[in-house]
Amino acid sequence: CRIWSNFMFTNSDEAAINKKLPKELLLRIFSFLDVVTLCRCAQVSRSWNVLALDGSNWQRIDLFDFQRDIEGRVVENISKRCGGFLRKLSLRGCLGVGDSALRTFSQNCRNIELLSLNGCTKITDSTCNSLSKFCPKLKHLDLASCTSITNLSLKALSEGCPLLEQLNISWCDQVTKDGIQALVRCCPGLKGLFLKGCTQLEDEALKHIGGHCPELVTLNLQTCSQITDEGLITICRGCHRLQSLCVSGCANITDAILHALGQNCPRLRILEVARCSQLTDVGFTTLARNCHELEKMDLEECVQITDGTLIQLSIHCPRLQVLSLSHCELITDDGIRHLGSGPCAHDRLEVIELDNCPLITDASLEHLKNCHSLDRIELYDCQQITRAGIKRLRTHLPNIKVHAYFAPVTPPPSVGGSRQRFCRCCVLL
Repeated sequence: CRIWSNFMFTNSDEAAINKKLPKELLLRIFSFLDVVTLCRCAQVSRSWNVLALDGSNWQRIDLFDFQRDIEGRVVENISKRCGGFLRKLSLRGCLGVGDSALRTFSQNCRNIELLSLNGCTKITDSTCNSLSKFCPKLKHLDLASCTSITNLSLKALSEGCPLLEQLNISWCDQVTKDGIQALVRCCPGLKGLFLKGCTQLEDEALKHIGGHCPELVTLNLQTCSQITDEGLITICRGCHRLQSLCVSGCANITDAILHALGQNCPRLRILEVARCSQLTDVGFTTLARNCHELEKMDLEECVQITDGTLIQLSIHCPRLQVLSLSHCELITDDGIRHLGSGPCAHDRLEVIELDNCPLITDASLEHLKNCHSLDRIELYDCQQITRAGIKRLRTHLPNIKVHAYFAPVTPPPSVGGSRQRFCRCCVLL
């Protein structure tokens, strides 16, 4: 940009490019530039300053890769410049931005559709009241880790933002079923709900979601430890379009959930059930036989599953790309053999995690050598895996990333005298 500007402008603001191209075309060119480049262009000349700072070029702004320590006045200035043009704004991680700046923003940018305030920890219910009052077109809102958010925010959003499709309130642990109830009753088009770490949510909240969110595609309930089969079954029965479900860390759930998913959610693509230790082969058999579009499964610490689950996945889930079996200590080479010969193996399977699977040996690596799309394999603390086995795998898959750990050989006991030797540090300690 600097070289171009020196060539085109020299000492005259009326450069050739400004004379040859109409303003409309120049604005169109500037519309493809990011925030940093626009700011640099604004310093080239008076003409470019006007063009670069035209509100039509500032419809999408992400400050995360630019500057995260901005103050509220910067957001206010941006909102005044962009006005009704702004559609998407990410302030993720901007710790200095608070309610006052976002009230000014809401008043000026009434056509905002996507707003990320992830990690803006100064945000309170006041911001959601402002958004409710001035931003009726809001569709995607990220409030993750805004821990001052309460049910009042959800009630305000439900009243003023009926077009809301995706809401992330992960780690907003003051939210309860009352807030969820208010939200889902007035926002029937919700497609994505991220409730990770909302530890006060119980089955009653899930019943409200299942009863009012028929369009729901993505639901994250990680570490919502109070929920049980009862609430999740309601979700499955009411949200037939569900494609992604995360209930990792919800230790109370059983195979009843896998049966309900299999019977009601055939479009399921992503299932994360890490640390759900009550799940067994019986439940995964029903799931695999009914959910043929599964692409990613996190089964870490599902300690009861055996090779039987892998056999069913290898037969019925040809689209499987990512599979985590870490700490599934009953898995053996035979299960990996079935997986490696299944329809997903040759063209689909990209990642398999086998950390702390003590029965896995080099034979499993042999079974995976024809998985041509395999990009990464995790083998930490697989004591029967050897360097030689990994080397043989790499002859077939030279670009694969193998993460393994081999403990150093224990040194022999010292000889040459009975007196115990200590270094100076040990003596001091």
